[in-house]
Amino acid sequence: MNIQIFGKSKCFDTKKAERYFKERRIKYQFVDIMKYGMSRGELNSVKSAVGLDAMVNESDPDYPLLKYLAGQDAQLQKLFECPWLIKTPVVRNGKKATVGYCPDVWSKWE
Repeated sequence: MNIQIFGKSKCFDTKKAERYFKERRIKYQFVDIMKYGMSRGELNSVKSAVGLDAMVNESDPDYPLLKYLAGQDAQLQKLFECPWLIKTPVVRNGKKATVGYCPDVWSKWE
């Protein structure tokens, strides 16, 4: 497995995801999404796996701005520019990905 966890350092669900993999002694790479963001390729890969709607943090105050952008390309560009709009944690395993805390899905990856 090649696990990447994109998250925010102060996000409770991100910490739970890290703990999940640590407890099972599964190596992972943590990427602080606020500091480093996600590349366009990573965003497209996650979008293909879970869909654009699942990636968006609807509780963020900037969410209404994203909602009214025309087309998925414009919305994906906004997520690239504003990584705080991405719901965390984003956990990738190759082409597979999850958004949020999803231990049921991760257990199937083992």
